[in-house]
Amino acid sequence: MKAIQVHEFGGPEVLKLEEIATPKPEAGQVLVRIHAAGVNPYDTYMRAGTYAIKPPLPYTPGSDAAGVVEAVSPGVRKVKPGDRVYTAKTLTGAYAEYALTLETQVHRLPQKITFEQGAGIWVPYGTAYHALFHSAQAHASETVLIHGASGGVGHAAIQFAHSMGLTIFGTASSQKGLDMILREGADKAFDHSKPGYLDEIMKATGGRGVDIVLEMLANVNLGHDLKLLATNGRVIIIGNRGEVTINARDLMSRRASARGFTLWGITEREEADIHAGIIAGLENGTLRPIVGKEMPLAEASRAHKEVLEPGAHGKIVLVT
Repeated sequence: MKAIQVHEFGGPEVLKLEEIATPKPEAGQVLVRIHAAGVNPYDTYMRAGTYAIKPPLPYTPGSDAAGVVEAVSPGVRKVKPGDRVYTAKTLTGAYAEYALTLETQVHRLPQKITFEQGAGIWVPYGTAYHALFHSAQAHASETVLIHGASGGVGHAAIQFAHSMGLTIFGTASSQKGLDMILREGADKAFDHSKPGYLDEIMKATGGRGVDIVLEMLANVNLGHDLKLLATNGRVIIIGNRGEVTINARDLMSRRASARGFTLWGITEREEADIHAGIIAGLENGTLRPIVGKEMPLAEASRAHKEVLEPGAHGKIVLVT
């Protein structure tokens, strides 16, 4: 089979399309014929060797994919050959024509969801659900500010928050992104590339501030976020690329908090909760993964460059 292989940590150029052996499922495992794989920012950090998790070399990147079950080992009951599924982590990597997973890592993909959309489910929607429901413990009466709301996690968070009845503010840096934010259910959209947008957000709250901030780039925004919080407000740190200086008094005066998490650190109970919420939303139409770009598997290196560029609009997926 064809697969992207990384033989050394480094820049996007280390992603190589190679021919390798197709894996075979062993006890408790499932082989999935991959039709599309999602590209996430964390994939680029792992490839560069800067992520907390360093896989043994060589490895195939990717945790998010969608396709059809090709084969299962004896004893697997959750899925059968021919089932449409999405993956939430894999054993052998998602940037490939086939991926091996544990039985617990594959989940039913509703018929109305395309494989390309399915490749953008786990990390974006799992992160958004965990941030809003588990970490922020959001309530319908609250206001949430979603930074980078036109990206994968951002638009997933809008859809979840909209289904809950929260008041939603979102930021983006392009008109296309701002339009998408409003289309997906945000009440107000702000251009975070323009001076004064923070004042506009505070004005839109009537000076009260926002209850929740979902932060995708804490090293740039965290200090400003704290000044936007209402009393008992929470900043949920989803993404960060460096150190940041804050004034702790901004937290103290508001009885506020800044909380971080990694999706990989969730409990089994939280993970089951997340997938139940995701599948229900996909089936009832409140969740609609947005595919921004489709690229062939061979262009993984270009995808790794573009996923970190500003002006995100939906999910980048690799098709096989």
